[in-house]
Amino acid sequence: MPITNQRMSKHAFLRQMHADSYFPDHVVDRGGAILARLCERIEAERPSDLAALYALTHAATEEFNLLQAEFEAAGSEIETVAREVIAEDFWHVASAYGFTDADVEELIATRDW
Repeated sequence: MPITNQRMSKHAFLRQMHADSYFPDHVVDRGGAILARLCERIEAERPSDLAALYALTHAATEEFNLLQAEFEAAGSEIETVAREVIAEDFWHVASAYGFTDADVEELIATRDW
């Protein structure tokens, strides 16, 4: 299902990570796909409050937790720069769907990176 939100349909996920050769593009692309699926789920499920949104973002964060091993296998890792970029994109998604009061730390509270 394509993303219908105008802001998110044109958003380049994890752009700063793509610009840094430390992060392998094929793994970064998988992270971008996680965020795109998050947008699709938000559009399909239409969370009515922050608790419902956080349930969706926590599931997406769990997918990033699994992706960490792929970064490591490719000689990279989800380190400080990556954490900030990923967190920023989670907040960007929340904001684009009207959840401007979302707490960025709560959006990714289930992270282990």
